[in-house]
Amino acid sequence: MCNQITLKASVDEVASHFKAQRKKQTNASSGDVWKGGTGFIVREVADERQLDAMVWGFPRHSTNKKTGKPNKPTHVNNARDDKLMSPYNMWREWFVQPGQRCLIPITAFAEAVGPEGQMTRTWISIADQPLAACAGFWRPTDEWGDSYTMVMVDAVPKMLEVHDRMPVILHPEDHEAWLHAPAEEAMKLVTQYPADRLVVDHTPELWYAGRTRKDPAPTAATLL
Repeated sequence: MCNQITLKASVDEVASHFKAQRKKQTNASSGDVWKGGTGFIVREVADERQLDAMVWGFPRHSTNKKTGKPNKPTHVNNARDDKLMSPYNMWREWFVQPGQRCLIPITAFAEAVGPEGQMTRTWISIADQPLAACAGFWRPTDEWGDSYTMVMVDAVPKMLEVHDRMPVILHPEDHEAWLHAPAEEAMKLVTQYPADRLVVDHTPELWYAGRTRKDPAPTAATLL
């Protein structure tokens, strides 16, 4: 599961790379994004690509077992590939609509590795795409405004020492299809990225270190 991504490119560079217009001004900036934080997505609006800032994670509601009262909504930031078409899951309604799919620009994503309390950060970047896009989709919410989630698949063997799941990293030639194709065709793009193009960088940086005060408190990634 992916709980942190980074975008080491300026907003203008991202817009230019993905041939997107930046219609709405925002205080959001490129850099690290955690679950529940605000990041950038590229979507299609009125036949034009648009770069927008949204909250990472769909709202999930639950009830407190002790009090019977609603808990505070949590962010569901990762969507399982095998749940996208399920009529009994929260994803299908949004995934099957091409207009709700989006590109999630990244330069790398991170995973926590090691025992609880001693976890360190491992970064995974894409050798042939210094600026890449993960497959995602978005929806409007009452809780946080527009929000997005990232699609996940089983990890390639090279990644298993880091995590057993990984984001769907799209090939540039598949961006248009992800944004426009019917659901059955879009599902064909939900695959592993070639292992020989992934760069795994284990660092000694503690997983909970280096966060800014504006970031939400770190929690485990949610994958449904």
